Amino acid sequence: MSVRDLDPLEIAQGVLAREAGGLAAVAAGLGESFREAVALIESSRGRLVVTGVGKSGLVGAKIAATLTSTGTSAYFLHPTEAVHGDLGIVRAEDMVLALSRTGRSVELLQLLPHFERLDTPLLAIVQDAHSPLAEHARVVVELGPMEEACSLGVVPTTSAVAMMAVGDALAVALLRRRGLTREDFAFVHPGGVIGRQVGRRVRDLMHGGAAFPSVPDTATLRDALVEIMEKGLGIVTVLDASGALAGVLTDGDLKRILLGGEGEGVLEEPVVRSMNRSPRTIAPDALVAAAVRLMEAPRPGAVTSLIVVEGDHPFGVIHLHDCLRAETPDPAR
Repeated sequence: MSVRDLDPLEIAQGVLAREAGGLAAVAAGLGESFREAVALIESSRGRLVVTGVGKSGLVGAKIAATLTSTGTSAYFLHPTEAVHGDLGIVRAEDMVLALSRTGRSVELLQLLPHFERLDTPLLAIVQDAHSPLAEHARVVVELGPMEEACSLGVVPTTSAVAMMAVGDALAVALLRRRGLTREDFAFVHPGGVIGRQVGRRVRDLMHGGAAFPSVPDTATLRDALVEIMEKGLGIVTVLDASGALAGVLTDGDLKRILLGGEGEGVLEEPVVRSMNRSPRTIAPDALVAAAVRLMEAPRPGAVTSLIVVEGDHPFGVIHLHDCLRAETPDPAR
């Protein structure tokens, strides 16, 4: 029979059946290493650098895009571009997700000394857990042997689909464990405002320590004004003797007081007389997207800052400008 007599529909059905079988085998074979991979990404304080060459590289670019859109700050680094200067954007606090069907791609292996020098954790998705790439990885998600869907048995088809599916599984597992909602997801798409920040926690962006604006409840309005000016956040917290949050005063409150015609002596009035006793607060481990939603709540009205509290005790302020500031890789680092 001539090749031109082959039925395209039968060929397509055979391809899909082999790829579906490969996915089923990968799903059945996933084990503890997948949990370790998720835990490793969750523990990272930096970004996830996804890399691969050939078909694995194309799959990697898609995985990086999916991760970013679901709350994990990720970007794709092409190995060839990496050795020509782009390695400089990889930081010690980042981690690397390397994709390779064989685990023997020379372009990837030549990057390993740089990652090891930075002590950047390496996560690998490969078919063979005993390959050179896998042996250098902290966590290996092994796809296992599978039949490629092409008639030649060499074109990455089933393996590429399986690799992409595992990347999707990582993204969805991370999304669900972070508790992201449809509203959070909308922030990272065109027209959204949070971009790469969506998966970050409030504690990552808040102003704490010496930058935390506070005065005791015995302070005057003058004391509050000085603290607002020094800390530059447009707000000051008022703390009682136990350190609990008693209220807040904003620069807007002060402007209204000073324009109220009560004279200069008003600045010597106790801050507790003018403070807001019911400020909006948020927990340090809340998502930044949740903080933005709370700031923009229509009732009783939008605000630009939230007080970060644990129990009754505040220890930080998160400002809307911090949430909206885009996070972009610094090529100089």
